Amino acid sequence: MIKKQTLIVLIFLCINFSGFGQVIFSNLITGNNPNNFDPYINGQIIDPNITVSGIGRGTGINGFNGNDRYNARDWNLSALDIDDYFYFTITPNTGYEIDFISFEYTGQSSQQGPVNIAVRSSLDGYTNNIGTGIIAGAVIDLSAPAFQNINSTITFRVYAWGGMNNNGTFSINDFAFNGRLNTFCSSTSTWDGASWSLPPSLSTHVIINGDYNTTTNGSFSSCSLIVNSGSTLIVDDGSYVLVENDVTIYGDIIVRTSGSLVQVNDSGTFTLDPSGNATVEKETAEMKQWYEYTYWSSPTETETVGAGLSDAQSNRRFGFNGANYLDSQKEIGNSNSYTPGQDDIDDNNNDWFILSDSDPMVPGMGYASTHNQVIFNSSPCYTDNNPTTPCQFTYTFEGAFNTGIISVPVYRNDSELNDNNWNFIGNPYPSAIDANLFLAANSVIDTVDQGGIDGVIYFWSQTTPPSRSNNGNQVENFSQADYAIINASGENPGGDNVTPDRFIPSGQGFFVAYSNSGAVDSTNGSIKQGTVTFNNAMRVNGNNTQFFRNSNSKENSEPNKLSIKLTSDNGVFNQILVAYVNGASDDFDGLTYDAPRNLSTGAYSILYSIIENNDKKFAIQGKDPNSLDLDETIAIGFDTSIDVATLYTLSIAQIEGNFFNNNTVYLKDYDMNTIHNLSDSDYTFTSEVGEFKDRFEIVFNDASLGINQNDIEANTVTIIELDADHVKFKASNNLNILNVQLFDVLGRQLYNFKGNNNVEIYNLSSLSQATYIAKIELSNGAIVTKKAVKK
Repeated sequence: MIKKQTLIVLIFLCINFSGFGQVIFSNLITGNNPNNFDPYINGQIIDPNITVSGIGRGTGINGFNGNDRYNARDWNLSALDIDDYFYFTITPNTGYEIDFISFEYTGQSSQQGPVNIAVRSSLDGYTNNIGTGIIAGAVIDLSAPAFQNINSTITFRVYAWGGMNNNGTFSINDFAFNGRLNTFCSSTSTWDGASWSLPPSLSTHVIINGDYNTTTNGSFSSCSLIVNSGSTLIVDDGSYVLVENDVTIYGDIIVRTSGSLVQVNDSGTFTLDPSGNATVEKETAEMKQWYEYTYWSSPTETETVGAGLSDAQSNRRFGFNGANYLDSQKEIGNSNSYTPGQDDIDDNNNDWFILSDSDPMVPGMGYASTHNQVIFNSSPCYTDNNPTTPCQFTYTFEGAFNTGIISVPVYRNDSELNDNNWNFIGNPYPSAIDANLFLAANSVIDTVDQGGIDGVIYFWSQTTPPSRSNNGNQVENFSQADYAIINASGENPGGDNVTPDRFIPSGQGFFVAYSNSGAVDSTNGSIKQGTVTFNNAMRVNGNNTQFFRNSNSKENSEPNKLSIKLTSDNGVFNQILVAYVNGASDDFDGLTYDAPRNLSTGAYSILYSIIENNDKKFAIQGKDPNSLDLDETIAIGFDTSIDVATLYTLSIAQIEGNFFNNNTVYLKDYDMNTIHNLSDSDYTFTSEVGEFKDRFEIVFNDASLGINQNDIEANTVTIIELDADHVKFKASNNLNILNVQLFDVLGRQLYNFKGNNNVEIYNLSSLSQATYIAKIELSNGAIVTKKAVKK
């Protein structure tokens, strides 16, 4: 802050200004003749929780011209005059108090002006000196008890006197007040079980002296909170209790699945008396089978695996050791054959480890478990080996709630620099946190070490059953395509077809990747350790409704985003997001903008976007906004291992931005020599087993290939089995059938019939009872694909 002073004074100030805490009110005082204003407020910087006067002057002195300083003359020559001073008035806002630390300034005396300085305050009517300082500048200590807990207006005066010339001047060239703003409780509000003694607010100390339910009685905010013995506070689903500072529980507090208990200040404490109870309930996402995993994190301080995950299968409760994760080879299929590269799977299978009942659930760490098989199969929702209604189960976490700053170690093994350094962490609070604030505080952005992790979050959102065809270290492995993803480009759903909002719910575990360029705290051989930090500023008093197994307003310049969805008639779901956002390029920009779905094949069916010269399969791709015009193309890959007759469908899941709202999205199918208006209707196709990187492309100009458009609905053609050998194909809308191809479940062609009429009857006597796929070419150039069964 200090400027324009002698070297000696600068050294003095640099030594003494360090470690004085937060600046709550300051001004460099720049510009021509600031003395023309009384008080002068231009350019001042103030804490949002205080109100200030600016710098002004007493009635015994007069302003005098001087650039970049607040200058005055007519100071008393012989002694301190009670009317000759500069002043600063500071008022904390309602509900706040100030703990002052120091007042620092630089000054200047000219033309034989004042040589003596005294600083006083309104606390004692300006009677006693706080400090005397020197004309050139000083640090005035304000740490005495008298200047702590200030919750009303206080004025400081800087008196000057003792010059040799009445026209001599003294100016303050810049100044700063250092201190801390704290909330304080100006009144007390008590709930007696029926009504409040005073409506609760951020300035009231709240006492719960009778049962309280936020659904019945409403959410509330408070300065501090006490729940008395014999009373129960229930923070119900969809509601909140917000506390600026401390929480003390002598009775009971229960936070339901989507309820939120938010503490604002990191210095606030949560105290659980031995006679009290604190519980957070979390309900799993909908489950179809007991073996589906949920990713957890404990919102309480001292929970154990045995207590918090008591309803989990005891041999399927896992922690994750990021220091052991190394991915330098990839499996070819699930064959136990390997080649150099990455497949997002630990090479030697020692990253996951089984937990015991006594293991602690460390705040901020992630944990994975399945539900207990016996409990699941005996549940009312589950009969005849199928869930009759969505199966969901409630887990409880007990103990003092986590609050304040929570640091979690993350690891990477730099013996391999091309893998993703996965670490398993979780939201440690009994409230949701803002994913944007979490990533901003912890991510490496634009290759600058502003944090340790890449700017991406992965939630487990399972729908695909485990399979022997999926890569992994077990006999049967889950599909990595089932992760839901958040990064700077946007959000993409996982297997459950639930698009994550940009909030991480309480109790939710998730994966992050420690960046190769992330800040390093310590090194042990090739293992680097960094830190992920959670704090109360990330917490929100809502948005706690999503929970995966596994306050955002849109700006006027909304980014252009396109989500394409893959589905099938036998349950496939997959989605990709292509987002044109500032900061991204058309090349690979790291996980902050370009998030791969997985690096291995083996999923039943996946859709992914393609970045040139990169072999990753992207669920989210960020692109340069300047790339988006009518000549833009988006390459899409498709991979399937389904070996039964399947009708796949590509459709637009969501669009954002002016470009996509005002232009048509077309899909090119190079195999079928077709271009389809995807904005008007979905596109249905069939496929052999395999990976196809060159079949599909998104374009915005239907003339770009000069090939046929397919915008005919499937119901344009009907297929009717006349007898055991003959099948009738009929086209509507006065169209004729030109060609019919029949394929078996493996994509092999069985028949190829010609036609020239609205109705064609073909002999299928060589086809046994089976499901088959029919591709029908019509006289307008459209191709309709339908599934049928020969009985």
